[in-house]
Amino acid sequence: MLVQMILVPTFVLVGLTFLLIFWRGSGRPKPADGDWFGYHLHTLFYVLVALAIETRHADLIIVMLAWVFVVVQICQAGFLVSASEARGSLFFAAGALVLFAMWLYFAIRVLFLI
Repeated sequence: MLVQMILVPTFVLVGLTFLLIFWRGSGRPKPADGDWFGYHLHTLFYVLVALAIETRHADLIIVMLAWVFVVVQICQAGFLVSASEARGSLFFAAGALVLFAMWLYFAIRVLFLI
């Protein structure tokens, strides 16, 4: 059951990614190319989900943090599209902190066999 629960926010993030790809490709104004790191945040998220599923460490805390990360990414995307750079960077920092917390929690569980 937790496997499906961790995959739902992953699918939402994939949907958001495709939405932004289509939005940017539709001739609307494109924001500056400063969101390069955002792609790496998504990659780290996908890797963590895959590892959590494979090692059977996808517990409720990981699922909740995944949802927090996805909601923050949705908010960041909203500001990215509306070109509000200051608020977008706050959401980027919040997303990075949530993802760091996810990786730290996962590493502690794996390394200490919790």
